[in-house]
Amino acid sequence: MDDYSHGAVNHSVSQYVNDMAHTNGIESFWAMLKRSYYGTFHHILAKYLHRYVNEFAARHNLRPKDTEVIMAETVGRMTGKRLTYAELVSN
Repeated sequence: MDDYSHGAVNHSVSQYVNDMAHTNGIESFWAMLKRSYYGTFHHILAKYLHRYVNEFAARHNLRPKDTEVIMAETVGRMTGKRLTYAELVSN
């Protein structure tokens, strides 16, 4: 597991970057999620919000990869798996 150092910025004193600490990544993530909400989904039930956040976290983390690589990895993870309709609607 990677070691991460935690940094902080103090927006109340107009500090937006402190060495490598900044909020650009999380602001980018929430902007992408909000654009999808308004542009594609239009309505998200609170009951399923965690699923949308998980989907967009994956999209955000996969941005640097080529589509072909993403598809190959996805298919690789699907091999030998089965999801029934009953399992899908029960979650």
